[in-house]
Amino acid sequence: MTRTITGLVARARDLAAGGQRAVLGIAGPPAAGKTTLATELVTALAAAPPPGLGPDWVAHVPMDGFHLADAELHRLKLRDRKGAPETFDSAGYAALLRRLVDDQDEMIYAPGFERVLEQPIAGTIGVPRAARLIVTEGNYLLLWEPVRKLLAEVWYTDLERGERLRRLIDRHVRFGKSPDAAVAWATGTDERNAEVIAATRDRADLVVPSDLIRTLGS
Repeated sequence: MTRTITGLVARARDLAAGGQRAVLGIAGPPAAGKTTLATELVTALAAAPPPGLGPDWVAHVPMDGFHLADAELHRLKLRDRKGAPETFDSAGYAALLRRLVDDQDEMIYAPGFERVLEQPIAGTIGVPRAARLIVTEGNYLLLWEPVRKLLAEVWYTDLERGERLRRLIDRHVRFGKSPDAAVAWATGTDERNAEVIAATRDRADLVVPSDLIRTLGS
């Protein structure tokens, strides 16, 4: 069943059975389909909420809002490593997840990430108390132990390297890089990060296969 989107939706729904709040993580290298899968899950789950709940019973909170701003990366001399583990506020992300799991606040605001600007934007994602299932996705959910222990499950999106690089280069071009710069970044900085992420694959509760990721589109 977990080789179909229907099976994944059912598994995700079961994480919040009984009404407790749960956070599902989706990890994987750049352009491996994390955001696409998260969006598919949230759309399907919002359309068919459990009895007594509305579409806001599920929320999507990506990790990307915890990128350090370029000004801070320049100060740290890490601008050319953007996207590496040390270029995120991992402690801030873990603190947000702790608030979500603790389930004490009527509304929790999370930062988002503007791809055109390539900058985090504070307070762009609101998570109401009604949200029982939170879907979060990002590169390093299986690397950072303070993050991993707050997640009910972590799924790993496994897309073959050639297709992943094609999608990644296309994305970089779409958001402003020249074709040559897109290739250089995707096969350089991004690929080094992908190797770090791939080393955490065996820690996942579920590996979402490449053939299913491909059906979800780029």
